This record gives sequence, structure tokens and C-alpha cells, in this order.
Amino acid sequence: MRALLDTHALLWWLVADERLSERARETIADPRSELYLSAASSWEIAIKVRLGRLRLPRPPRSLIPAVLAEQRIRPLEISHSHALATADLPPLHRDPFDRLLAAQARMEKLVIVSSDPVFGRYGVRTVW
Repeated sequence: MRALLDTHALLWWLVADERLSERARETIADPRSELYLSAASSWEIAIKVRLGRLRLPRPPRSLIPAVLAEQRIRPLEISHSHALATADLPPLHRDPFDRLLAAQARMEKLVIVSSDPVFGRYGVRTVW
């Protein structure tokens, strides 16, 4: 399975948070899963740390690249096509990070590991 991790799914996976569903946990742990993390999630994490809304054991600049390498997660860069594809999405909500993840998942044919039901409304398959 080719899966894009929503920001909260990655963070909950890293701390073994019980809010992460069993199905999500199995998908992430499965060595056959091809996992991706969007640069949008790194941006969201950096913003939340800077605002004091998220605490991490070390700065995102060093933590996220280490997590990608250790957890076999591939980086998904944000292209102009991804950004422009957000204009094709219906105005369901205003979270720019979720809109970008939805656009990336649609363009790259990825499922999203997320508890957020909005992705289904964008026509993106989710695992939870």
C-alpha cells in the first residue's frame, strides 16, 4: 500500500499514542507499505513547535529527517502542481495543510493514514 501519513498519524506513531487506530498502526508497521510524509507536514510541525503548541524531544530540523530515515518514510516534496491542485478541491474547510495533503494524495494516488473524515469528502481514500 502507498500511504501518505497525516501529521497527527506520524506524531502518534512516534509516541505509541493509543489514539492511533489498530489499522493505522498495522499499515505503518507493515514493511510492504510504502510510506510518505509531505513537506506540508514538516511545515505544520515546525509552525506548531514555534507557536508552543507542540513539544518535541529535539528541534524539527533534526528530528524529522532522522525519523524519515529510521522509519523508512519517503519524503514527498510539494510541487507547483500539488499547490495548484488545491484550487480544484471543493471549499469543505480552510485548513491549508489538509487541503494540500488531499491534493497530493489525489495526484500521487496515495491513501492517507488519518482519523480526519474530511479526506473522504475530498474523494481521497483513508486508512484508519
